[in-house]
Amino acid sequence: MRVIVDAMGGDNAPLEIVKGCAAAVGELGVEILLYGDRDKLDGIFDGTGLSREGITVIHAPDVIEMEDDPGISIRSKKNSSMVMALTALAAGEGDAFVTAGSTGAALAGATLIVKRIKGVKRAALAPLLPGKKGPVLLIDCGANVECKPEYLEQFGVMGSVYMDKIVGVKNPRVGLINIGTEPTKGGDLQREAHRLLGESKANFVGNIEPREIMMGACDVAVADGFTGNVVLKTIEGMAKFFTSALKDLFYESLVTKLSALGVKKGLARFKKTMDYKETGGAPFIGVSKPVIKAHGSSDARSFCSAIRQAKIYAESGMIEQIAEYYSVTSEKK
Repeated sequence: MRVIVDAMGGDNAPLEIVKGCAAAVGELGVEILLYGDRDKLDGIFDGTGLSREGITVIHAPDVIEMEDDPGISIRSKKNSSMVMALTALAAGEGDAFVTAGSTGAALAGATLIVKRIKGVKRAALAPLLPGKKGPVLLIDCGANVECKPEYLEQFGVMGSVYMDKIVGVKNPRVGLINIGTEPTKGGDLQREAHRLLGESKANFVGNIEPREIMMGACDVAVADGFTGNVVLKTIEGMAKFFTSALKDLFYESLVTKLSALGVKKGLARFKKTMDYKETGGAPFIGVSKPVIKAHGSSDARSFCSAIRQAKIYAESGMIEQIAEYYSVTSEKK
């Protein structure tokens, strides 16, 4: 398995990216093609003593910065680490791509260079959220701020394939995020998406309110990118709040500190469940090859997890299944 990596993207690049890649080679047995400034990357290897085994450095002198316009930078910065890496993926030089860089640029590059699966109208960014009854896939969480009903229908179908192939959930339940459970709730987008999802291949269970997502109301939560991003960031904020509040509670007095010892293992499991570093990143579902967006603030452990996710994604066969589904669907029309 050969994973292509953008070494220069993210808040902690390139040091933590290089550390994560070295860990992935040792833990996952993957080969890494590392795109970035050769002098900086060589300096990291020499300065830290990290092994270069399994890692090939390819010089890419430019960087797409977070403030750069995604579409313009993908077209103009041909020698950037992200563009060169995505071009290599499109050419078949690797099996998957991982970046902690600009989400907008990664989506633009994946769409323009790697291309979407034939029949897929829009690629969607889809993170896994922790849930009471198991993980929940949120699709989309920001790639498509403005959507059409048919996009949401495809998100539901593609999300179902992901949960089946990657997570192992058979016949996953698909819910449409809305302000109420009745089919008439929401605007024109939600009402028409509700109708299309009900007629689709997906196991559609109807509208779900945001408060029910993590309580197990569905396995795939479908939304337009604006709504999904608000939901995701609200959940992230609440997770930080609860973790901080619990810590403050158990450090209030000697009695609470002693009580904390009794639930220490349970608290550790809770913290791990809410930690994005365990997942590492989110895939752009609908792209013709695996493209994983790692968290912008990824450290070495988080980036290694993102590479693990890329490996699983590439080996799952889900892209081929989605391509086959839309090929058959197209023939029937």
